[in-house]
Amino acid sequence: MRPFILNSLLGATAALALLPAAVTAKEPATVDAAEIHARVLSLDGHADVLLPLTPSRYALPQGGSRVDLPHLTAGGVDAIVLSVAVGPGPRDAAGVAAARRDADAKLAKIRGFASANPTRVGLALTPADVTRLHGAGKVAVIVGFQNARSLGKDVSQLDTFYREGARVFGLTHAGHNDFADSSRPGDAPASEHGGLSPLGRQAVARLNDLGALIDVSQLSDAAFAQTLQLTRAPVAATHSNARALIDDARNLSDAELDAIKANGGIVQVTPFSAYVHRITDADRARLATVRTRHGLPASFVTYSDGAAALPADKRDAALDDLSRNRPRGTLAEYIDHLDHIARRIGWQHVGIGTDFDHGAGVTGFDSEAEAGNVTAELVRRGYTEPQIAAIWSGNFLRVWAAAQAAAKR
Repeated sequence: MRPFILNSLLGATAALALLPAAVTAKEPATVDAAEIHARVLSLDGHADVLLPLTPSRYALPQGGSRVDLPHLTAGGVDAIVLSVAVGPGPRDAAGVAAARRDADAKLAKIRGFASANPTRVGLALTPADVTRLHGAGKVAVIVGFQNARSLGKDVSQLDTFYREGARVFGLTHAGHNDFADSSRPGDAPASEHGGLSPLGRQAVARLNDLGALIDVSQLSDAAFAQTLQLTRAPVAATHSNARALIDDARNLSDAELDAIKANGGIVQVTPFSAYVHRITDADRARLATVRTRHGLPASFVTYSDGAAALPADKRDAALDDLSRNRPRGTLAEYIDHLDHIARRIGWQHVGIGTDFDHGAGVTGFDSEAEAGNVTAELVRRGYTEPQIAAIWSGNFLRVWAAAQAAAKR
């Protein structure tokens, strides 16, 4: 493993403060991007966990995970947030119980990943743990949480997941739940709670008290704004992009980016093709053909629109076919979003959060094994080594430390 270029979080903050607010400096032409990548601590701020029943469209084309130990090692990725995430579904007692079983299974798999590789992987509960594990030559695994549907209406379960090691918490995924409205309501009305529900407001306060890092990706615009009004700690959008480049509700508007800067938080950019690639007429025609093949309307906003309403025995086949035929973004398009955010609010508020193993991946960055390509593109665009170190991990560690410092236990 590689030595971390910043000796401590405090030292990192001091060093970063001396750098310009905008990306202006150019690395010398002789700079070796691979050497820079080998020196910096690379951290992926959001990835999913594959279970035996996870649809195959989320795995690599040949099968398997994009974030397993061989891929992490090949890409020189030193730390990763693996999320205990559940998808949309019923919110009755049976639906909540099923979601909780999925969440518990993912938590067990994350723990098993560390316990099965004790000399190479360790669980991190603090930013200091990340640097300690890195210094010991281990991949640091941080447990994330996504979608309070698995909690039903029980705010106290946030404490349970925190005790089990979760440190990064996002309240929503696709579909509203009892805590908050989602940026992707599906077939539901655009708003159920007008943003956060009373439970969601309690959750923000409780997460602050625990010292957990609040993840604002996937929230509706109203829920996002209310969370930033309520929180007393910086937040992270762990897997979000720029709405100014791709007008999608999952992406953040410039006003939301500005709000994250004012909050002291971070936006971790995701290589998710649907959120970085501008769909072409040819893309649209190809997907229309696929959609009609499965009994869906040819016209669409998002390529999978309406698929969730198909009968269960037809749904996965349609989604798999659509996934195979969806347009692919490129590494350059991905970094365009990172660039936009860095120029809008400063590179000090930018990071990497892939959302691998849940549909993300672009040409040139389709697994952790290709993480070095991100560094190479950043070097090509003029980012300096200290800026790259901050983008890959320093900014996230700063924000996480600030969230922990706000705890009231």
